[in-house]
Amino acid sequence: MEYTLDFAKSMDAQDPLRDFRKEFHIPKYKGKESIYFTGNSLGAMPRKAGEAIQAELEDWANLGVEGHFHAKNPWMPYHELFSTALAKLVGAKETEVVAMNTLTTNLHLMMVTFYRPTGDRYKILCEENAFPSDQYSLESQVKYHGYNPEDAIIEVKSREGEFTLRTEDIIQAIDDNADDIALLMMGGVNYYTGQVFDMELITAYAKSKGIVVGWDLAHGAGNIDLKLHDWDVDFAAWCSYKYLNAGPGSISSVFIHEKHHKNPDLPRFSGWWGYRKSDRFEMKKGFVPIESAEAWQLSNAPVLAMAAYKTSLEIVHNAGFQNLRAKSRKLTTYMDYVLEQVERNVGKRVFEMITPMDDKSRGCQFSLFVHGYDKSFFDLLTEEGVIADWRYPNVIRIAPVPLYNSFEDIYNFGKALESAIHKLD
Repeated sequence: MEYTLDFAKSMDAQDPLRDFRKEFHIPKYKGKESIYFTGNSLGAMPRKAGEAIQAELEDWANLGVEGHFHAKNPWMPYHELFSTALAKLVGAKETEVVAMNTLTTNLHLMMVTFYRPTGDRYKILCEENAFPSDQYSLESQVKYHGYNPEDAIIEVKSREGEFTLRTEDIIQAIDDNADDIALLMMGGVNYYTGQVFDMELITAYAKSKGIVVGWDLAHGAGNIDLKLHDWDVDFAAWCSYKYLNAGPGSISSVFIHEKHHKNPDLPRFSGWWGYRKSDRFEMKKGFVPIESAEAWQLSNAPVLAMAAYKTSLEIVHNAGFQNLRAKSRKLTTYMDYVLEQVERNVGKRVFEMITPMDDKSRGCQFSLFVHGYDKSFFDLLTEEGVIADWRYPNVIRIAPVPLYNSFEDIYNFGKALESAIHKLD
């Protein structure tokens, strides 16, 4: 391994996925392609997204309401186009997934069904420093049921001087509160540190204590290996605008284990698109749910937003997710090496990696705690054409995404780091 442009280019030349970069618009900075490392926040735009949306607009213009039945991709069953791709992506059966709504909306809908506090069992277990929207949704849910969040929400905290959580501490928190916890709901990948939790082990242990388990996979779907059905997860939800490149604020998706599908008595907030398909349009009173994850739908598909999502999922399918994971591991290994070489070249320690180093505990995100510099360091990186993410007090989040990032991007990032350090020293 070498920290040279020639080596980076040689790795890109050997990369069987190298041509997928051409499928995306790489955002520009000052007229040049940026080093775009924020796919963990908003994925790059697929080049065919505009074409896909335009096709739906044309069908709308030409067919009007008949587009529900006669569009190239008829709108009435449009959400069904996603079942196969989503099931493969998260390790589910096609009947266990559905694309609908937005992420926090879906988390609330899932908790309407799966957070059912009774007697002494009313608490929710989550991780410390969960994404704010998750924190707010949990707070509002427990308040809705008449509980105080300070009492009803248990946050597993990292140990003194550590950034990430130890699995044994999560297990201990379950043991310490096993009779009180109604729901475990965590982010499968922590947005701040990039830590991937051992979802299989945590799920199995929580369920052995009679706890319902749900995961927010906003930073997991399209990034890490998932086997939600086999892990016996009760529910999960994720957005599509990060690693799935569906555009800002685009559609979310959910997983609901099939064991819950045939229970019509489950509490839920219902809408007509979750009603039994055979007689949905008879407009009867009395909700009769579809016997699949589709039962949790409220409304018909937002086709224009879904068109971009469909385009990106097709690219992921063509690349093959396991191929993407293999490339991601190579990119992260090279990033580890480049960061070491940068520190060697500048003659001091600058970065503290707060993302775990082992493959099982990370995806493609790096969270770098920067020592000795303030946000002016990040601003200089931006001037070097790096589009990354700054989190206070001094953490830079970057994500070399295997669909469109390259080894050359990582080499150039290293040089940008060196330049910023030299300018500030």
